[in-house]
Amino acid sequence: MSLQSHLAELERKHQALEREIQNCLVHPSANDLRVVELKRRKLQLKDEIMRLRQSMTVSTPTLH
Repeated sequence: MSLQSHLAELERKHQALEREIQNCLVHPSANDLRVVELKRRKLQLKDEIMRLRQSMTVSTPTLH
């Protein structure tokens, strides 16, 4: 799996978690612990996405 496709997959998972969190928040019966866990996973994905983007920027040589 290329770095670009891995990054795209992480972004897809991040968006799916966002939708799941929003779905939980509109239902009053949602389990608060579940929402906290989803938010924690979403933040972990965001951190990994940022690390990958930063590594792509650092490893890509610029042409002068």
